[in-house]
Amino acid sequence: MGDIREPLRELTECGLPQALEAMGERWSFMILRASFNGLHHFEEFLTELGIARNILSNRLAKLVENGILKRDPCADDKRKIEYRLTEKGLDLLPAMVALRQWGQKYGAEVVENPVLVDERDRLPIGPTSILSHDGRILGPADLHLVERNNLGIRADGSRAQAGDALIRGDVVDIAGARKARSAA
Repeated sequence: MGDIREPLRELTECGLPQALEAMGERWSFMILRASFNGLHHFEEFLTELGIARNILSNRLAKLVENGILKRDPCADDKRKIEYRLTEKGLDLLPAMVALRQWGQKYGAEVVENPVLVDERDRLPIGPTSILSHDGRILGPADLHLVERNNLGIRADGSRAQAGDALIRGDVVDIAGARKARSAA
């Protein structure tokens, strides 16, 4: 990925160790998946996941501590607690989808049912991809590490202008990108 490397011994210099510290074990991911599927109550998690009570309590507390879930009293019974995804938790959805797709591709053969689809068209979602600032699909050969003060400076020394960042709902021409890549 270029001439420089990430400081692999410095755990604070990268977001990955921080993410793993917050989420880095199976039950946390399963609780997050259940949250994305609309579960909110301790007893629901307990029943649906088949997790031990003490492990569930510990993992929920850690997810709350890390700002991924928040604890709110139930509207209809203030004695009960609901666990809701925060914005930080919702931002984990692409990572969850990418891990799910990876597991489907390389795990045991599983026929996905139900199928994760696009709400508008009700067709299966495409593969999770790494996109450039302007929507190009990137692969490992397209990635490069640079020092922060060299952002936007191309290998030939010219300066790139940032394009408009993609926002939710923007359409990326995947077919066109595949054609352009095969033509290159």
